[in-house]
Amino acid sequence: MPNQLGPGLVAVGLAISLIGVLVWSGALSWFGRLPGDIRIESGGTRVYIPIVSCLVLSAVATLLVYLVRRFR
Repeated sequence: MPNQLGPGLVAVGLAISLIGVLVWSGALSWFGRLPGDIRIESGGTRVYIPIVSCLVLSAVATLLVYLVRRFR
């Protein structure tokens, strides 16, 4: 079991690092500002409902899970 867990943990760590570098560099600055995301600013109150961003994130996660299961 530990021999199978190691490569998976390394892959997850590399993926998180890659996402971190993309966020840090500003390459993902568009995420959260997609058409369909609701932003309401009134006085000192801000309400943000990222509907489309969540749908995109869900679609990408579903595709990744599908590909992992398909090629495993």
